[in-house]
Amino acid sequence: MFELHPRLNEDCITIGFFPLCRLLLMNDCNYPWLILVPQREGVREIFELSDADQKQLLSESSQLSRIIADHFNADKINVAALGNMVPQLHLHHICRFETDPAWPAPVWGHAPAEPYSKQRLDELIDSIQALMPGSFHR
Repeated sequence: MFELHPRLNEDCITIGFFPLCRLLLMNDCNYPWLILVPQREGVREIFELSDADQKQLLSESSQLSRIIADHFNADKINVAALGNMVPQLHLHHICRFETDPAWPAPVWGHAPAEPYSKQRLDELIDSIQALMPGSFHR
């Protein structure tokens, strides 16, 4: 049975679900930062997914990247599957701006996470959910 890694559960808010992945929002208002987590138990690497799941992951990642790039008017979308701290397979999708606090360096370790206010979090989740394709559900 699939369970979200405790660190992801602690640091993120679930926005909803694609056919394969759970969509999370990192609770850090320094950057629009979303994470896709394939809902497959025990998977640490993309190559461990079935061929069909690999294709689905790429499709969901591409859809998400396009949506957030347009919505946030990002200068760049960084997509990464690192897993050094959290072994469960997850793909970070971070909107980067030439004006963000870490530009052009990586965001990891640059500044402490700054949680969203309740109002901003609710507004952001609603706006992101409204942009998702028909295959997405809350």
